[in-house]
Amino acid sequence: MKKLRLYWRLTRLLVVICFGTLLAATISMLERFVRHDLMSTRQRLTRWFMAHLTSALPFRFKVKGELPQEPMLWVSNHVSWTDIPLLGMLTPLSFLSKAEVRTWPVAGWLAHKAGTLFIRRGAGDSKLLNDQLGRHLLGGRSLLIFPEGTTNDGLSLRTFHGRLMSSAIETGVKVQPVAIRYLRNGETCPVAPFIGDDDMLSHLLRLLSSDPGEVEIQLLEPIISQGSNRNALARSAQRAIHSALYGSDEEQADAEQAVA
Repeated sequence: MKKLRLYWRLTRLLVVICFGTLLAATISMLERFVRHDLMSTRQRLTRWFMAHLTSALPFRFKVKGELPQEPMLWVSNHVSWTDIPLLGMLTPLSFLSKAEVRTWPVAGWLAHKAGTLFIRRGAGDSKLLNDQLGRHLLGGRSLLIFPEGTTNDGLSLRTFHGRLMSSAIETGVKVQPVAIRYLRNGETCPVAPFIGDDDMLSHLLRLLSSDPGEVEIQLLEPIISQGSNRNALARSAQRAIHSALYGSDEEQADAEQAVA
């Protein structure tokens, strides 16, 4: 019975991925034909694809809070690769991801076609990257970043790094903090986190073999970026998300100083 469930979920997921690949290829050819960037169209189609991808995963989810009606820099804690489809289904979004994702078979190409911006750890000019993010935001497109820089087990937050927050300050857009939590039987889910030595295939099989888990997504009060500095903005976002996930704990939040 368990194997049958796994095969059914895998089949459903593959159908969604194949359709998404066909859709992305079609848009790519269309862009070459019209010689025009169809980013807005890609974002809307990506949202549709993310919604179907999420429906193929063993999650029951609920969303609290209001979706922003203007472009914002979304800032979220990071637990798993599944954060991306779960948040991407809510509204047209672009993502900032580690460069390694670009090399993933199929998924990396789909991420690229969806408008993902890739960043190499410890490399590059921060100003150049923030300029790129700023142009994206000024183009009226919301962008999601994970300021922890990596995933964690969902039991705590890592330090929020402020260097990518400058784009919000320079463009004057607000920051949208998002708290995402994975639960199983009322406790932190041990299956969903994508951490340590996990590889994509092993994690996917483990996830699809499990009973459905719960996901809580909280859209918190937007933070005004104007007049702030990047580290203060990172600390504000970290405090808001920490409070939403674990309750108010000023001492711990103050101890986790955001760094440039």
